[in-house]
Amino acid sequence: MFKLFVLALCATATLATVEKAIVCLKSGDIDGKITFTQTAEGVQVEGVINGLPKGKHGFHIHEKGALGDSCKDAGGHFNPDKKDHGAPEDAVRHVGDLGNIIADDKKVAHVNISDKIISLNGEHSIIGRAVVVHEGEDDLGKGNFNDSKTTGHAGARLVCGVIGIASDGTETCPEGPGNIAISTTGNYFLLFTGLYTLFLNLRF
Repeated sequence: MFKLFVLALCATATLATVEKAIVCLKSGDIDGKITFTQTAEGVQVEGVINGLPKGKHGFHIHEKGALGDSCKDAGGHFNPDKKDHGAPEDAVRHVGDLGNIIADDKKVAHVNISDKIISLNGEHSIIGRAVVVHEGEDDLGKGNFNDSKTTGHAGARLVCGVIGIASDGTETCPEGPGNIAISTTGNYFLLFTGLYTLFLNLRF
């Protein structure tokens, strides 16, 4: 009965159109903020992450909004269509496959991605799911490793955070340690984000 109640509330909440989302990333010396803006063409992903080792890092949306066990609780890549891992521009890819970001000599990665597959609404919605930045480069499914078609052989998970709804221009991350999800404004949006995250982590 409780699960049905949560489902009903989530279904009601999704009637609202989400236009902007945010994720706050924090682990050790790594910290950053990424925003997601819904457009007519898809989603624009922008932000800055500080403290990453120089080089390329796999950058993905994972299926669960759970950050425990060094981000392992976030599960695998968001893949509702049950496809192999690939590059963002590939026809065959996970919904959550956003390729690589690049950290420069100052350990700063500037993120600027336009993606037509992820969404802030509907069946490909990333709200309540997790962003994960990996230790190594994503081979985009083109490598010869056993996990190339599932993870892109991108290695360990360095930092993660839960994607939540941003409203009324709120794009600030709370201060303090830990991977904190989202600060939003408006009780309706807070209710939706919390219930939707709970729904994603329920096992039926």
